[in-house]
Amino acid sequence: MRTILQKVAAPTRRATALAAAATLGLALSACAPSSDGDDSAEGSSAVDVAVIYSETGPLAAYGAAYRAGLEAGLDYATDGTGEVDGQAIELSFSDDAGDSAKAVSLAKDAIGSGTQIIVGTVSSGVALPLAEQAEQNKVLYISGPAAADAITGINDYTFRSGRQTYQDVATAGALLGDPSGQKVVVFGQDNAFGQGNAAAVDAVLGAAGADVQSVLVPEDATEFTPFARRILDAKPDLVFVAWAGDTTAAMWQSLSQQQVFDAAPVTTGLADVASYNAYGAASDQITFLSHYFAEGPDNEVNDAMVASLEEAGETPDLFSPDGFVAGQMIAHAVAEGGGDVDAMVAALEGWTFDGPKGETTVRAEDHALIQPMYAASLVADGDGWTPELVEEIDADTVAPPVAGE
Repeated sequence: MRTILQKVAAPTRRATALAAAATLGLALSACAPSSDGDDSAEGSSAVDVAVIYSETGPLAAYGAAYRAGLEAGLDYATDGTGEVDGQAIELSFSDDAGDSAKAVSLAKDAIGSGTQIIVGTVSSGVALPLAEQAEQNKVLYISGPAAADAITGINDYTFRSGRQTYQDVATAGALLGDPSGQKVVVFGQDNAFGQGNAAAVDAVLGAAGADVQSVLVPEDATEFTPFARRILDAKPDLVFVAWAGDTTAAMWQSLSQQQVFDAAPVTTGLADVASYNAYGAASDQITFLSHYFAEGPDNEVNDAMVASLEEAGETPDLFSPDGFVAGQMIAHAVAEGGGDVDAMVAALEGWTFDGPKGETTVRAEDHALIQPMYAASLVADGDGWTPELVEEIDADTVAPPVAGE
């Protein structure tokens, strides 16, 4: 399939507002000590950072990549000292297990102990209530890999260290060329991630003239044949798959068995390293939109991150840069704002820096993270598959409209 990469026309103001309101997407320490419960710091110069992430649960692999990237990023941003201007930055890790109620309880405990910075979570359903806690308590919150568009612009205290669903969809939209009159089927799980992707595809490609339909599968489903048949019945021009979790391999096998790949081009996000062999016989039939893979970027910061992770025995993975960028953002906020939350917010707004994906900007108006994206393919590599860069998509090309405008 020939891939045509072009800038996707911005949706109407009304469609953008709908996307911001409805989208709840995903997807789905070398530098500082961590504590397992005692948030008190030895001395007044320490800055406590509460890291709330999925150590366990269905997104634990994503949480592990985020944590490893965070530790590497803070190490990089502090030249290996774990300190900024004599202030030690201490990370305290807590497991949300993908449960929003548990995450909110952990956040309240941290805030009650005097913590002014909270980072993390890979789940959009967890990030949104954490953002509410940040606003209510006037603390800095830097969301992790959670992709919900609604996180962007939600309040003055919430930032993000990864991409958002709009950037995924805008990358995928390039596959259609002119979307007008073409039928797009969104195939995903009936949860915040799948619903958010469906809303974003409708807002972005639907606003450009595509006929967007959704086939959403119950999250606990293990048999996917009936849903694959619904894709075929729709006779799509493009199938956009939004899936995360441990049923991924079974889902792709079902689509292949039902010959969905013979019926229409299929695109999806390139997931973590563990998924590279999950696409089976269809591996080289999918065009992937990609947030990150280790061989994609070509810059010194990415080289440093990859080297640091490998030295620590970690594999650079999908959400490594989300953690790494969070480490950079924490260090910058503390260096410029000290213990003043409003000053830390001001320091991050409009900040442009070199991240693992290249030049990265925290947009001042709504805290969207403006960054390049990638188109990729999987190529055979011995008994497995490895990603290969097709095209880097310019950051401005896939930048979401300013939230609320």
